[in-house]
Order: sequence, then structure tokens, then C-alpha cells
Amino acid sequence: MRILLVGAGGVGTAITRIAARRPFFDHMVVADYDLPRAKAAVAALGDAAARFTPARIDAADTRAVTDLLAEHRCDVLLNATDPRFVLPLFDAALAAGADYLDMAMSMSRPHPERPYEEVGVKLGDEQFARAGAWTERGGLALVGMGGWSRAWPTCSPATPPTSCSTRSRRSASGTAAT
Repeated sequence: MRILLVGAGGVGTAITRIAARRPFFDHMVVADYDLPRAKAAVAALGDAAARFTPARIDAADTRAVTDLLAEHRCDVLLNATDPRFVLPLFDAALAAGADYLDMAMSMSRPHPERPYEEVGVKLGDEQFARAGAWTERGGLALVGMGGWSRAWPTCSPATPPTSCSTRSRRSASGTAAT
């Protein structure tokens, strides 16, 4: 398996460090808009860096991402970028015939005329709307694979608002606890 990892920030770098210890893939291209950051992520792997190649990519440029997938013969696009780049990367993977994984989902937007009364575009709607194209192609797209936590106030109605804080908690299984 050949992977294009887009995003060499905190999440992307963590992915490279875990992947370097695993044999499940042949090669990983670590791409970022900031080429020195992609190079640093690969260099930090030491002897394991031989299976990794740094590259520069603009995640907003679907055509460039499609070309990079083809150039490196990648089977999978792993998106570790800001959610604003979900759709261009999702579409690039589909166009290139690569499978796709992300930690986020396409962004939500309020209803254009009645934002407080009606639902607009919900989180992930734009990706789910393309499900038929993925099915038709026989591809796999796993979206929203990142963790989330539910936040709630840690104060009671009797607590002054200035001493309230918001915390999140996870259960032992990693899902958000309520």
C-alpha cells in the first residue's frame, strides 16, 4: 500500500511516527504546504525515513493533489489537514481512484435565510452526498475518523458564572462520556 498523507503538522507528524514502526504499507508521501515542515517530519524518523518522501502540496488544489497521487502511485489519501481542505482532498482521491480517510468532515454552514430556524448544510453532508460515486467506483472513503469530546459546564446553577469552566471527558472506550 502506498499512502499520501496530506498535513505534516501535529497530527500528521504523529501519524508518521506511528506508521514508521508498522509494516502495513510500502511507502508514505508526507505532503504539506510548508515543504520544510514535511521534510522535518520525515527527517525525525531517522533510519525508518527510507519509506517516506516529503513533498509540497496545496491541499486546496484538487488537480495538484490528484497529480501527486498519480505521480507516487498512491492507493490511499490520508487527510490530516484543517477541515477547510476536506472537500478538495476528498474529490482528489475520488478522481485519482485512491481510497480516502480523514479525521474531520466537510464543514457545516447555517441556513442562508433562516439560520436560527432551519438547518443548513450539516457536518459531512457534502461528503455523504458523493457516496454514490464512491460506491460506483468500488472505493472506500472513511470520514470523520478523528475523536471528539463532548464539553459541558462543570458548574451548577448555584455556581457563579465566573468560576465555571468547560471540560471534556472520555470513557474508557475512547468515546465521549455524557
